[in-house]
Amino acid sequence: MIVLKATQEKLLSVLQSVAGIVEKRHTLPILANVLLRKTAGNVQFTTSDLEIQIRTTSDFDGDAGSFTTTVGARKLIDILRTMPGDQTVSIESQQNKLVLKGGKSRFTLQTLPAEDFPLVQEAPSFGPVFSVPQKTLKDLLNQVSFAMAVHDIRYYLNGILFVAEGKQLSLVATDGHRLAYASATLDVEVPRQEVILPRKTVLELQRLLSDAEGAIEMQFASNQAKFAFGGMEFVTKLVEGKFPDYNRVIPKAHKNSVTVGRAPLLASLQRTAILTSEKFKGVRLNLEPGTLRVASNNAEQEEAVDELDIDYGGDSIEIGFNVTYLIDALANMDQDMVKLDLADANSSALFTIPENASFKYVVMPMRI
Repeated sequence: MIVLKATQEKLLSVLQSVAGIVEKRHTLPILANVLLRKTAGNVQFTTSDLEIQIRTTSDFDGDAGSFTTTVGARKLIDILRTMPGDQTVSIESQQNKLVLKGGKSRFTLQTLPAEDFPLVQEAPSFGPVFSVPQKTLKDLLNQVSFAMAVHDIRYYLNGILFVAEGKQLSLVATDGHRLAYASATLDVEVPRQEVILPRKTVLELQRLLSDAEGAIEMQFASNQAKFAFGGMEFVTKLVEGKFPDYNRVIPKAHKNSVTVGRAPLLASLQRTAILTSEKFKGVRLNLEPGTLRVASNNAEQEEAVDELDIDYGGDSIEIGFNVTYLIDALANMDQDMVKLDLADANSSALFTIPENASFKYVVMPMRI
């Protein structure tokens, strides 16, 4: 039976959209596979890692009838990648194997039974559906995801907090040293819902969301989130635990503030970062009326100093930061200007966008 027939380009793109969560090593060999479910001209592709499940359906040519099986996802993708994009390829079922044909090439692949594939149990009840444009969610994720923790023992920090309330969707990420907050307006009012999406889910959404037109629908349950966009359905387990109260972390009413060009400040930090030491990424910011000085040094007694002319008449402050934390934030913004609020050398600094309350970035100082 011919399960499907299509151009290499079409089949590869469908497979790549679901294969991002397939791990290289598995306790269950079948988790390295993609589940194919054919009904008439439609083929549904499903992958799972027991915590996240991605499913998409596409129209293909092929024989009539129904058919299900599972086959190695990465192998299929690796084979398809070696073929020309406009080449017609077909997948046929023969006994307990699948045969992939393209041009004069033929690959016989081992399958595992579809009934053994562990589908994610969906939560019995989800909250109300609400949607935002895909580009909006992608931008929000890009604005905060760099501040997520990686393998932190406080597991609730290894992800992003989603808060939907009224007509606002807010995303927050923190690793304990810095915190990023971004928000957007929803079309509909929703009751307050607060969930933590795991790091892997966040990275996968960033990979799959597009800048094109089209909305993403979201639904949250107590232990799961469900997303639907661009013909895909994405179900993920949530991180259990209590996220820190981010409102207490964001400084209010700092008495010293300065607005500077984002690109010149980023370039200055990137220059001075060259002479920081590998273990100790510290830079000193000296804020004086009219001048912002950025300086760094390292164990070899080398030193970098860079100055920016600024419009500032507040207190003189010298404060140290991990330069990577500052570069991460500025590199993930695209505005021309950035506002920096400071109290003194021992208090955390607040970066915002002038006249825009939808983005806030808090970074703790470090002793230098």
